Formats: sequence, C-alpha cells, structure tokens
Amino acid sequence: MSTRFEEVEHTADRALRIYGRNLTELFVNAAAGMNSLLVAGVFGDAGRVAKRIELEAGDAESLLVAWLSELAFWAETESLIFNWFDFMELSPARLVAVVRGAPVQALDKHVKAVTFHNLAIGRHPEGLVVTVVFDV
Repeated sequence: MSTRFEEVEHTADRALRIYGRNLTELFVNAAAGMNSLLVAGVFGDAGRVAKRIELEAGDAESLLVAWLSELAFWAETESLIFNWFDFMELSPARLVAVVRGAPVQALDKHVKAVTFHNLAIGRHPEGLVVTVVFDV
C-alpha cells in the first residue's frame, strides 16, 4: 500500500485519513500517523522502552480509539513515542501487543483526545480506510 495516512482538512482539530490492507496494518498506520502529529521527523531508538498493551472494546472503531488513546497517554505523561509494534492478537474486540519506542525531548503537538467524530472503518480498494479526528 503506497499511502499509509494523510492529513485531511478539519475545522478546529487535526484529522488523518488512514489506510491499511488489514486491521493490523490499519492500527500500525494509525499510530504512525498520530506520531507524525506529535513529533516532527525521526525519533529515538525503537528498542529502548517496551510496553505490553492489552485492550478490549465493543467494536473495531472503539478499539482503535482505545489504542490511539493509550499511545497518546504514554506520549503525554512520559514523552514516549512508540514506533515498533508487534501484535500477538488483534480482532475487532481485542488487542494484545508489545510496543517499543523511546522518549523524545519534547512533543511538537499535544493530543488531548482521540475522538469518535464520524469514526467508521470502511472498505477501500486496497483494504481498509478510516478518518480519525484528534482534539489537539
């Protein structure tokens, strides 16, 4: 897939249209897209800090919001940006992953919340697509 994510116009907040051939790639690309909002350029060694994340939700959209919210929490509280993701389990209702990343000096932008605004994972000719709005 050539395009992983792209920023789209949104009146007050920031929004990304995210693509993936499957649910795993969609979640990885969503994390990469949010990282691009948080920090410009290349960041730290992917192996310095590892965390295990386990999340459950009622559907894939809620799980995506929970996933991005968890990553945003680590960015906001400890300046940790994760850029390596190993999913042991990923279904529309459950996620188990080990993430690796590193602390950054400072965040360029702060994500206050990942919203449910018009959030719906849909089909795309190459797989899946979703637009996520971030309250910044």
